[in-house]
Amino acid sequence: MTQQTYRGLRAVAIRRLPDHVDQEVLVQGWLHNKRSKGKLHFLQIRDGTGLVQAVVAKGKIDEAVFEAAGELTQESAVRVIGKCVADERAPSGVEIQPSFLECVSKSEEFPITKKEHGTAFLMEHRHLWLRSRKQAATMRIRNEAIHAIRDFFYQRDFYCMDSPMFTPNACEGTSTLFQVKYFEDQAFLTQSGQLYGEASAMALGKIYVFGPTFRAEKSKTRRHLTEFWMVEPECAYYDLDDVMALAEDFVANIVTRVLERCRPELDVLERDVSKLEPSTSTPYPRVSYAEAEKILEGDETFVSGDDFGAPHETKIGERFDRPVMIHRYPAAIKAFYMKHDPENSDLALCVDMIAPEGYGEMIGGSQREDDYETLIGRVREHELSEADFRWYLDLRRFGSVPHGGFGLGLERTVAWLTGAEHLRECIPFPRMLYKIYP
Repeated sequence: MTQQTYRGLRAVAIRRLPDHVDQEVLVQGWLHNKRSKGKLHFLQIRDGTGLVQAVVAKGKIDEAVFEAAGELTQESAVRVIGKCVADERAPSGVEIQPSFLECVSKSEEFPITKKEHGTAFLMEHRHLWLRSRKQAATMRIRNEAIHAIRDFFYQRDFYCMDSPMFTPNACEGTSTLFQVKYFEDQAFLTQSGQLYGEASAMALGKIYVFGPTFRAEKSKTRRHLTEFWMVEPECAYYDLDDVMALAEDFVANIVTRVLERCRPELDVLERDVSKLEPSTSTPYPRVSYAEAEKILEGDETFVSGDDFGAPHETKIGERFDRPVMIHRYPAAIKAFYMKHDPENSDLALCVDMIAPEGYGEMIGGSQREDDYETLIGRVREHELSEADFRWYLDLRRFGSVPHGGFGLGLERTVAWLTGAEHLRECIPFPRMLYKIYP
């Protein structure tokens, strides 16, 4: 017997059961729920891919096994062998008529029950909360989004290049750095893989970095995590228009893929897919920062020239049925590495993509400054260490070309796709201000 077989049968994933109607199958999973009625036990079994009902009938199975089935507790681990039969009333279209059932491990009383639990309790039991239908559905959608991301870039001849987690300097401002001891020196957890991504793009042309990033933001909003995943494409010979075209095609591809392959999960989450469907089509609307300011006219919380806060992004996003791209922000509020608009040096050649339905910024990107003298002037202006950025400046000394890219936050994207109220539900084990357990 191997890990995948039992009594000569290979285990079948629950989501694949409709392909095995009228066949004997082995299902391995956990008891999600149980209901007994007379000589019948109705067992809902989950295995991570879905749910299926096994109807254990007295007289059609060993008496001891029937009694054991009645004593199963929530989240007990079970193996079931039986006939897979079509049942149009079942959510999956099939059910199992067991001939054999084994309790692999009987669960103690499960702390998460059908009653309402507070968020603090659920987060303290995140390792168990992940087993719930909605949380598992969210993780499957996250998984599909990740596959869509990698497939999108692979099919377009991008190379995945890993940037380091330890860095000697800031990328997105020094106020949100996590400092760590690095032998006899100090280092920081990366805020972004972009700067190293630029070096990789000068070697391989079109690349993307995909991994965890860290921001020590003292924020408790539903839009913030201290550890989150970002995908960051970087492309040689790209200008801002190229960056925006890539961004909208990229997001439209992710949405299309999730709608095509995750309908059961979206149904579990009761997501209104009509709100997502417009986002499968491009082009996305594009407005300048100056045009976006006009949308906020009369909003006393907004100061002209400032960056947009969450309420402002929501108000702007409400004007559109799909993500909107806001470009050419004031250069003074953007990062040192962004190229300035040659037609107006007060503006940066940058873009933010704002999701509809109040989900805020999904993407931040720009054309990068490719001139050595200009960039070293910016490093000095921002009082950054020239020694730490020597390698980055080298990219402008040895074969510099126009180039650009963006970063997409995976959790914010998954939140929008799933309709989640908080990013903490869009990553397996969230890290937030005052939250590092489990």
